[in-house]
Parts: sequence; structure tokens; C-alpha cells
Amino acid sequence: MANSIAKFKAYVPMLDEVYKKASLTGVLDSDPSLFQAGANANEIIIPKMEMQGLANYDRANGYTNGDVTLTHETVPFNYERGRMFTVDSIDNEETAGVAYGRLAGEFIRTKVVPELDAVRFAQYAGTAGIGAATPAALSGNDWYTAISAAWQEMTDAEVPEDDRYLFITSTGDGAVKDMDTTKSKEFFNQFAGRIVVPSNRFYTAVTLAAAGAGGYSKAEGGKNINFLIASKSAVLQYVKHATPKVITPEQNQDADAWKFGYRIYGLNDVYDNKVKGIYLHASAS
Repeated sequence: MANSIAKFKAYVPMLDEVYKKASLTGVLDSDPSLFQAGANANEIIIPKMEMQGLANYDRANGYTNGDVTLTHETVPFNYERGRMFTVDSIDNEETAGVAYGRLAGEFIRTKVVPELDAVRFAQYAGTAGIGAATPAALSGNDWYTAISAAWQEMTDAEVPEDDRYLFITSTGDGAVKDMDTTKSKEFFNQFAGRIVVPSNRFYTAVTLAAAGAGGYSKAEGGKNINFLIASKSAVLQYVKHATPKVITPEQNQDADAWKFGYRIYGLNDVYDNKVKGIYLHASAS
């Protein structure tokens, strides 16, 4: 039994790799070294810096004194989900590790990551004060025009140009590609990355199922997103995978079966002083 547990634990680090490869929004993950653990298990502390601008330099008296304020804000995690699976011991005689590795990998790719992406897009799209166009349907060259306008608006708001990621539907991506090849390639290259998002992850609002089959769905009143531009420096995106729990058949009081639990919690938000680092273009309905 000890060998089975050891093999199971060997799969745990691989789960993060599955997440990184499958998550569309993973490119926006914040540097964990910027955060500190809060006083409670469900919160983290983030640094925020404010400083004064330039003032006149006096040749007799020198510089005008200025202030830099570094504050630390405590922010609670706003995403926590989990699920427990049961695998009959007879169906898994050889090794719990292999069965769990396959089960967990497929679970993360097909259930965890799509939900997490959808939750993040909805969270960022629903943030007050972000850049946003009037909801409308787009076709043909409309996509190029709308994305160009978004880029210019973010530039005027002094959003860093080198960390902007474009998340776009396959329809929009194809519409821009259908233009002159050189022009579309140059257009896309201005972004740090271009990620095509399946329509079932791309909503302005989602509802999370509390029980039953679980998962998520587009919330009532939610709209389909045409494209969303996010500056990585504007996003607070921190995910922490709790160590998966394993219960052996010997420990299981209810059945002769292995039980595997998966839990994920974290933070998906936008810095309140960097909201213009998000730009949303949604459909009209």
C-alpha cells in the first residue's frame, strides 16, 4: 500500500503542468513572489505603490521632496471549488497512481481549466471602470477596426504595450487572418500573445453549479465576448492547488474503493488602479 501511495504522490507535481498547458488564461498568472500569506488561510497580501510626479528643480535649493507610499492590501481569495472521486479497488488493482494520474489529468483538462478560464474572463469583463466598447456584433473588417480602436484607447490610457494579451473568438481570429497576410501578421504581432478562446468559455458573466453535475454556465443576462485584451500587469491572478487528498480502501469506511479529492482555490481580480489594463468587446446579446 505504501508503494501505491508513493506512486500517487508522484503525480501531484504533474497536475500543475497539466494546468499550465491547458489553461488559456494561464499566461496572465501573477508572480507569486509579489504576494505574502495573509493572517488567514483564505487571503493574501498584495503590494501597491503610489508616488508623486516631477516638480520644479531649483538651482539654489535643489530637488523638491517627494513621497513614495508602499501599502499592502489584504485580499481574500474569491474562487474555491472541489470534487471527490471514488475508484473501486478491483478496477484499480495494479496501482492507484496510474488510475489517479489519468483521472486527474483528464479532469483538469476537461473540467477544471474550462471553468477557471470562464470564471476569469467573466470576472475581468465585469470589473467596473475597464475600457469597453458598445456591445455589438462584428463581421469582416469590423474586427480589425474594433481591435485597433481598443489598442489605441489602451495606449492613450498609458497601459504598457509589451504585456497586452488578446483573447479572441475563432470567428474574429479568422476574420483578421482573412485580410492581407502581411497586414494581419503585423497586426497580431503587436500583442504579447494572441489566444483563441472557445465560445463556451467566453462570457461576461457565469453561474457556478453548487452540486450535482457541477461545472458552470452562462449567467442570465451574460453576453458572449467577442474579444478581451488584458495587460498582465493589471491582473491579480493567483491560483493555489491544495495537495490532492487520497483515501485508501482500508481507510474508506463506506466502500472498498480509493477516494481521490481535488481542491483548488485562488484569486482572480484586477488592480483597482489599473482597470484600464482591461478592454472588453462583447456581443449585443
